[in-house]
Amino acid sequence: MPPYLTTALPLRVLSRTTFLSKAPLRTFASLQQRITCSRLPQAPSMSNKSWDMTATLMTRTRGIHSSSVQRHGSLTRPAPGTGITVHFKDSKGALIKTIEGNEGDDILSLAHEHDIDLEGACEASLACSTCHVYVTPQHYPLLPEPSDDENDMLDMAFGLGEFSRLGCQVQLTPELDGMEVQLPSATRNMFVDGKKPTHH
Repeated sequence: MPPYLTTALPLRVLSRTTFLSKAPLRTFASLQQRITCSRLPQAPSMSNKSWDMTATLMTRTRGIHSSSVQRHGSLTRPAPGTGITVHFKDSKGALIKTIEGNEGDDILSLAHEHDIDLEGACEASLACSTCHVYVTPQHYPLLPEPSDDENDMLDMAFGLGEFSRLGCQVQLTPELDGMEVQLPSATRNMFVDGKKPTHH
């Protein structure tokens, strides 16, 4: 069979002997090469395709928002009568203790410094709501707006109220002198074995 007829036939009608013969094989190979070469410019290589996908992903990558976290630790107590006064109350409104702190001290650290039972399971990393407290209505507007991270944790707090804040994120300022901080009746703690967090 002439080579030009062999290349014109569909593959399914080519006999086994046709493929084994040298002339048709060379003709078939050349035809295949021409087809492949004619399609190469239209078919991007895998590396180019991968690069395009990577570039697209890099272009569409969203920035990650991270709020600053207020850390707490050991405090220096002010001289009596010179600090900012805070009144801690229990869930029923009874006074637990009146303490004094310095500007910049946070409520959670002050509670631990004065042995007030306010938990802080995540150590002020904004990963729990165990230091949830209620702030007096007149002092609440004097606080900075809670960050997105704090709001996320407050959404999980037990007994969330209009004046709820996380104690680890409330820092004292002179304007907060005389503020009352009330503890909730319960907290949602990440610990399930009764373990109490260590005072910081």
